[in-house]
Amino acid sequence: MKPWVRSILILIVPFLVAACDQNGNFTQEPGLEKLSRGVSSEADVRNAMGQPDTVWEAESGERSLEYPKGPAGARTWIFYIGKDGKLSDYKQVLTEENFARIKVGMNKEEVRRMLGRPGSVVQFARKNEEVWDWRYVPSDASQAFFNVHMDITSGVVTGTSRSDIGGH
Repeated sequence: MKPWVRSILILIVPFLVAACDQNGNFTQEPGLEKLSRGVSSEADVRNAMGQPDTVWEAESGERSLEYPKGPAGARTWIFYIGKDGKLSDYKQVLTEENFARIKVGMNKEEVRRMLGRPGSVVQFARKNEEVWDWRYVPSDASQAFFNVHMDITSGVVTGTSRSDIGGH
């Protein structure tokens, strides 16, 4: 190996290792590398990620901790805590796959639990419409807004749309 290559590797490798979780996978969010499914407690999640924006309690005793990284951010993380108090799973919910699960007729709470707090909420009184939006990074690596359109009176979803940012 050439000396200059070795020097570059010596400088880069510590940063790459620091950006990996306990399984050696690239970390998408600071703090995730400190957590393990089935092992970490809710307190561990809070220590690594901070105070959640919202805590959802299920009748079963399970809890969901919501961490929106917006309004300028393009990620919202939801951490699922089992009845045993251990981290069962976590995921970044602002994805095209998750957006496809939003259906006409869903209510506001269902949308909120699936996508987290919207970046903005705008009402269009003449149309009896309320639009929630989330900034996200689609698969083409640009930036866009996912919009959920709701009837103001009933609070149910009437449709969805995407708004590209920066003329993409």
